[in-house]
Amino acid sequence: MQLNKTLQNILDNFDNSGKLFIAGNRNVIKLFEYEGAIINVKAFKVPNWINKIIYNYFRNSKARRSFNYATILLERGIGTPKPIAYYEQKSFFGLEKSYYISQHLKFDLMFRDLVEDNNYPNRDIILKQFMSFCYKLHENGIEFLDHSPGNTLIKKENEKEYSFYLVDLNRMIFHKKMTFEQRMKNLSRLTPYKDMIQIMSKEYAALSNEEENLVFGTLWKFTSEFQYKFYRKKRIKNKLKSWK
Repeated sequence: MQLNKTLQNILDNFDNSGKLFIAGNRNVIKLFEYEGAIINVKAFKVPNWINKIIYNYFRNSKARRSFNYATILLERGIGTPKPIAYYEQKSFFGLEKSYYISQHLKFDLMFRDLVEDNNYPNRDIILKQFMSFCYKLHENGIEFLDHSPGNTLIKKENEKEYSFYLVDLNRMIFHKKMTFEQRMKNLSRLTPYKDMIQIMSKEYAALSNEEENLVFGTLWKFTSEFQYKFYRKKRIKNKLKSWK
């Protein structure tokens, strides 16, 4: 995507300017001033040599997918920070650097805060409204593959109303219609806690006209399976580290 001079200058000086927002193992996010507002610039990790070729010739880069998916989400009335641009730097060997640029959203909490604090103010209300958000997502045929606690930002609109915004958008599948099992599995990474699953299941059942026991049983089954695989993988990684 062709950028204007201001955005191009921001990316050219990315390493030595801007305010660090998130420094992950794979990606870095910085904040910059742009046209009187704050923008969020995500620099994706330089891919390995195989993915350099794949992202150059066979599949859209994570930056391009993030931009495209954000556009689709907004078109379908799903909250996400407004996309501004994406940029890909390529060489003879393929994709080198890539960036996704969006408006920076001032949020009040993440879904993770509800998981970590069972006394969070209005926790039950937020969970119920979040299920309405997820139901709308599913009704639009959107399977958000990274539907985890840190990827939903929540903004408090007033004492009892909240808005929800998805981030980390590069992995999605768009269906004509999602099955019940696809929907439940899509919610299985959000929390390991049964009390939250009960509240979420009751609300989703009311919205979807499914039996509450069926929703809870299926969601709890998928949640338990995910947690088992997650911690099994973690134990294996820790053992491998201890052998080094």
